[in-house]
Amino acid sequence: MPPPPKKPRFQTFQRPKTRVAKISSLGKVYVDYKDTETLKKMLSLNGKILSRKRTGASAGEQRMITDAIKRARFMALLPYVGGASM
Repeated sequence: MPPPPKKPRFQTFQRPKTRVAKISSLGKVYVDYKDTETLKKMLSLNGKILSRKRTGASAGEQRMITDAIKRARFMALLPYVGGASM
């Protein structure tokens, strides 16, 4: 009889990675703050910005994601806190 399957020791983040960074016609990588549907995927249910480990973004992309989310929040495109509206 085979042994029972082992439980993972650590939490795994097996969500499919969403690519938020786009490449412009000039070849520059950017994150669009007006694209709220993809930016919402980078937020937790409470409205916190997800970490690089969860998003799968590089350090530069994560900084651009953070700036885009903060800009979208300031312009009232995204909520500051989570809730029923998300």
